[in-house]
Amino acid sequence: MSSPEHKQKVWNLIKDIKTGMLVTQENNESDRLRARPMSLVQDAYDGTLYFYTSKKDAKVYEIKNDRDVCITFSDPDEQVYVSLTGKARLSHDQELIDRYWNSWVSAWFEEGKEDPEVAMLVVKINKGEHWNADENKLIQLFEIAKANLKDEAVPDIGENEKFGN
Repeated sequence: MSSPEHKQKVWNLIKDIKTGMLVTQENNESDRLRARPMSLVQDAYDGTLYFYTSKKDAKVYEIKNDRDVCITFSDPDEQVYVSLTGKARLSHDQELIDRYWNSWVSAWFEEGKEDPEVAMLVVKINKGEHWNADENKLIQLFEIAKANLKDEAVPDIGENEKFGN
């Protein structure tokens, strides 16, 4: 997987973005993919992401049998892009539900954290990739122009790293 330092790096990239697009496969017979926004609720990252969901939501059926999911985060203004893949599962653990409960989440569940439909979507990340253009846009344009003039394959405009299996 990734080291504690790398997990901290991933967290630093996604923690302010907060909302990612969760991609699931609709069903076993279909290759159709579906994406929807999901908001992080945790305050640290140890290789697992947590989201609240309703037990009746379509994504609950789409993650059965330990299916892979992908969640992407992007901040175009800061030129940060993160794609994470892992196994998703549903948790009914009340301690976990209580740990991250907040007023934003309560707006989605009329009966609060005791709502019988509330559950946690837990995604154990096993691989990913992130891009972070650490240079300002003027320098990025210069690097792109330089790569075109020198016939280089890829301009050097920031960091790109893959991790996991």
